[in-house]
Order: sequence, then structure tokens, then C-alpha cells
Amino acid sequence: MHRVTLMAVLTAGSALSALPAHAAGKLNMICSADVVVCEQMTTLFEKQHPDVNVSMVRLSAGEAYARIRTEARNPRTDIWWAGTGDPHMQAANEGLTQPYKSPLLDQQHDWARKQAESADYRTVGVYAGALGWGYNTKLLAEKKLKVPACWADLLDPAYKGEIQMANPNSSGTAYNTLATLVQIMGEDKAFDYLKKLNANISQYTKSGSAPVKAAARGETTVGIVFMHDAVAMQVDGFPVKAIAPCEGTGFEIGSMSIVKGARNLANAKLWYDWALGAEAQSHMKDAKSFQLPSNREAAISEYAPRFENIKLIDYDFKTYGATEKRKELLSRWDKEIGASAQ
Repeated sequence: MHRVTLMAVLTAGSALSALPAHAAGKLNMICSADVVVCEQMTTLFEKQHPDVNVSMVRLSAGEAYARIRTEARNPRTDIWWAGTGDPHMQAANEGLTQPYKSPLLDQQHDWARKQAESADYRTVGVYAGALGWGYNTKLLAEKKLKVPACWADLLDPAYKGEIQMANPNSSGTAYNTLATLVQIMGEDKAFDYLKKLNANISQYTKSGSAPVKAAARGETTVGIVFMHDAVAMQVDGFPVKAIAPCEGTGFEIGSMSIVKGARNLANAKLWYDWALGAEAQSHMKDAKSFQLPSNREAAISEYAPRFENIKLIDYDFKTYGATEKRKELLSRWDKEIGASAQ
């Protein structure tokens, strides 16, 4: 488990003058973004709020939800930042997180505000990104495989053992994939598809971004991930190309939630407001985070996949973030795919 505790020694004034300059004490945070982004955001926050000592643990979204649920009677986490919105919505649905309306809420894009409204303000969108995959261009050419442009292409027997995706029990990315396919195809047809896809899967990873990192290293040909994770590998110089499926695809609203019973509530709200600010979000691209930020004024990386260029479905976050629906789909996945997973 990656754990980072950072204490900044430099004091920098916050550009968000309407918010408190600093507050003393601690902040216990779970971060479900890439570890580089988690570390950068923690460092930036502590530079602007040097009296707050942030203890940050990086967990995938599914793992974060599981921990917060386990700690419900004695919360040790104050705030959960980033990670796919579905498990954030489930936590909200179960009353594991608490309502908070930030004074910066009106600065956010409609999709971020709608995420908050649908969860009775127990979570809020902080970034968004479309689902797709990344493939290793060199391996594809060497193995004489055609470019997989559509969901249907991934079922080609030529891709046997050439694809990785995450396990939807631990990964918000993979649960988003499962829910996306159900919404595109209908539940029974989606599970028929996943059973066929299973024949081509070499590994179900724990982390959502791991499959495309494996593709970048040449350990697999295709990784089913959010497109911005594939773009990050490409920008790093790896022979990876991102694809948006031709039939349409879902998307994530990376979210943020304050844990119910947070011991350091004032500092949790301080982070919450800061993380919704344009200044903080504009720095995410410096850590090679290529999602679309929620604040309308935040700078967007030139490499970020734009929604207007992707065929998106009308992803139903409320339905597929609900506890019962999530349990139902994960149980069926465990029974019909996970039990026979390679």
C-alpha cells in the first residue's frame, strides 16, 4: 500500500481569497487518482495551507469505498478525493458520506453540479473522462492484428490473451465498463459479451489504469481503461494509442466526498473548496492528468480527450451508482465471469 505523509515548509498565499487562508491540524485523505497526481495535489495544498498535515493513502476507487464502509462506525478517513463516481455514489446512497455545498459549486460544469444534486450533495464531480482503451501500436503491427475500433472488435479470436482489464470489484474503471456495456447492450447481452471477452483476457488487474500501463510496457496488447490513462502513456513516449469505441461509450465523473463523522471536518471542507478551485485544478495537467476538470475556468491539457469528439452514451450515474444495482451487477459478474476468469 502506498502511503505518503508530506509537510510543506514554504508558505504560499491562496489565490482563493474567499476561502480561509489556513487551518491548523490534520487531514486524513484517501486519494483514488494516479499516485503522481495524488502526491502533487497533496504537496500543493500543504504549500498553501502549511498548518495542515495531510496523511494521504492511495487506493483504487473500489478499495476506497470498501475501506470507508469498513470504518463506518469509527471513521479514520476525513475526505475521499478522486476516483470513478459510481462508488462515491454508492457511499452517498449508504449514508457513508455527508452533505456539503461548497461556495465554489456554481463555478463547476453542469455535469459536476448534477452529480452533487443527484447525491443530495454527499459527493461532487471534480473531473470527467471517457471510457475506451489503449493499444500498443508496435505489438499490434508485429502480431498483425487489426486496430480494435469497436467493442465488437475485442471479441476477435485473434486477440486471445492479448487484452487486460481490471476487476470491477476493486476498480471503479472496470465497474464503469460493466455498467457501460449493460447500458449499451442490455444486461443479458452485455454479460454474453463479457463471457466471450473473457476468452481474450489475459489478466484482471486490481487497478483501473494498470492494463494500459502493461500495454505500454509490452506485456499486453490492449488495455481497457479510461482514455486519459492511455493518453498519459502516449505522452510519456510509449507506443500507445487511445481509442473511443465506435458503438458509443460511457464516461466517469471523478468525484470527491467528505466522510460522515470526519474527525477533521473543518480541514476536509478546506480541501474540498480548494480542490474545486480553478487554480488547483489547472495544476493537475502538470502531473500528466488528462481528465476534463470540473471548474469552468480551469486550464485543460491540449492532450485531454474532448467529449465533443467522442460518441458518449447518456450514462445513468444515479441508477448504476445505487447500492442494490451495483451489488446485483458485481454478484452476476463474480458468478458468470469472475469464477472462470483466467
